[in-house]
Amino acid sequence: MNIKIAVLPGDGIGPEVVAQARKCLQAVEETFNHHFEYREAAVGAIAIDKKGTPLPDSTLKLCQEADAVLFGAIGDPKYDNDPEAKVRPEQGLLKLRKELGLYANIRPVKVFPTLINNSPLKRKIISGTDFVIYRELTGGIYFGEKKINEAGTVASDLCEYSEKEISRIAHLAFKAAKSRRKKLTLVDKANVLESSRLWRKVVARIAESYPEVSLDFLFVDNAAMQIILNPSQFDVILTENMFGDIISDEGSVIGGSIGLLPSASVGDENALFEPIHGSYPQARGKDIANPIASILSAAMLLEHFGLFEEAVAMRKAVDKSLEKGVVTPDLNPKSRYGTSYVGDFIAHNIVDSEDSFRMNDENIDLGKSTII
Repeated sequence: MNIKIAVLPGDGIGPEVVAQARKCLQAVEETFNHHFEYREAAVGAIAIDKKGTPLPDSTLKLCQEADAVLFGAIGDPKYDNDPEAKVRPEQGLLKLRKELGLYANIRPVKVFPTLINNSPLKRKIISGTDFVIYRELTGGIYFGEKKINEAGTVASDLCEYSEKEISRIAHLAFKAAKSRRKKLTLVDKANVLESSRLWRKVVARIAESYPEVSLDFLFVDNAAMQIILNPSQFDVILTENMFGDIISDEGSVIGGSIGLLPSASVGDENALFEPIHGSYPQARGKDIANPIASILSAAMLLEHFGLFEEAVAMRKAVDKSLEKGVVTPDLNPKSRYGTSYVGDFIAHNIVDSEDSFRMNDENIDLGKSTII
């Protein structure tokens, strides 16, 4: 298969983790006889510095012409710490989502058995956790009309949703639930928000077309609590933009590191794949950033194009790195393995999962290995 991939490394650790995802995709090319074409462009703070805008027209055009986008991270302290900044890196990602029509953000939350003790939550609470969040991505308060009075003392952000916006992502979520454990939970704030009441009305009606899927509702404050108290109860969570942003980051702590969780943002014609973590500028250039979320995002890219065997091979290679302890310091403070080495290990185990990158286990604890 030939796939054109727009590569947007972005800011902070973005370029480092995306480089590892590309290594793994190239290993898939070699192993399964595919051809992926990569074209790189600037986005975020680096694009502001170079071209004065977080999403240059050339970058947008490249993404529109590509089959998929592989995205790194976005954000920089010099903009984060300046409340007066009129142009911000995050505006580039919001515009990109809107221009590409990426209305559904898909974020799996799964506990890796080998890392269960890394979680701040007790083993008995998180054991068996495996759910996916479907977050609406191009509507709601992030994209609504924004106002501030002349004195700068009163501000407002409009949260607005249409039936069409709700319906299209609801169908995706129900289809996902149908192929999983057949349970969908709508997270909203219908006791106080009119927009949430519209969500309930539309989703309840659509549920009639999916009789095999059970539907329940949770207010977002209760959902946030339940994700910590009993995360294994969830299968598919469907929610609006801001609520999804918050609870998906909350879900990321279950596995013990935000560096483990991938995501896909899809629309009718385009798709973008990115780790859910931020740009982590403190780690930039230190070879300590966890590349696994970016690599698993690449696995979701493969699945998007029906390359399921290839995605399984990539995930098995990730599992092997976790089992062998070939991880970055966020997962094991004593680890001496860096971002690039972890990427190399995973890529080599895609090429030959049995023999190519076997290690001397006695050296694992020393933070070094011998390739046999």
